[in-house]
Amino acid sequence: MIDSHCHIAGPEFAADLGAVIERAQQARLTHALVILAADDEPEIEQGANVSARWPAVRFSIGVHPHAAGTFAANPADAARLVHEVITAQPLTRGLGEIGLDYHYDFAPREVQQQVFREQIRLARRRRLPIVIHTREAEDDTFRILDEEQASDTGGVFHCFTGDRAMATRALDIGFHISLAGIVTFPRALELKEVAKLVPLDRLLIETDSPFLAPVPHRGKRNEPANVVRVAETIAELRGVHADDIGHAAARNFERLFKP
Repeated sequence: MIDSHCHIAGPEFAADLGAVIERAQQARLTHALVILAADDEPEIEQGANVSARWPAVRFSIGVHPHAAGTFAANPADAARLVHEVITAQPLTRGLGEIGLDYHYDFAPREVQQQVFREQIRLARRRRLPIVIHTREAEDDTFRILDEEQASDTGGVFHCFTGDRAMATRALDIGFHISLAGIVTFPRALELKEVAKLVPLDRLLIETDSPFLAPVPHRGKRNEPANVVRVAETIAELRGVHADDIGHAAARNFERLFKP
């Protein structure tokens, strides 16, 4: 079992990180991809503590679209910062999360787009898969991925919440789809259909901890051990055993991120 996307280097886990890791290991997690924000120095520092306590973790580092406005004057500075932080962290296996978020629009859209482009270019230079965050920005996301030849790096649409048509678009350009706790929500009917659609060799599972705790843990802090519930739900939808989903996701994780 793996958790392909979590934020356990954040302050939400500082007080009981050891217990969180122990529960993950008891849940038979072999790897977790911890997301680090290149512009968050305390999180970068805590990342080193996480890896010291749990040697099986690997990292993905990038500038989130919410933070893109910081680099409005020169979007290329975002990629330069990411390059520096990745170089200093040898356990880096991905670049992200990066992308576009038009729901909150914390940064101007044109700035988000340019920061996204610069980081895709960096990922191509460093031959790293990208971890994509996209919200209410589907067409621009796919357009930029195409224009920047992101299929050269591959990657994953993390915490996928789109419909079957969007899933097909992602699969058609060679990307993986990662499902999180939302797939366990009773009203997530379209996402449950996506869970049936994704080929087993392109499926990842995640928690996005500390966010989006699955049923029956909704409203509580999420953590990597809860990825088991995501696997169980997908297995129920597909009529297979949870271990089948866990093993497939682990194989895909190893192929994509080479932990």
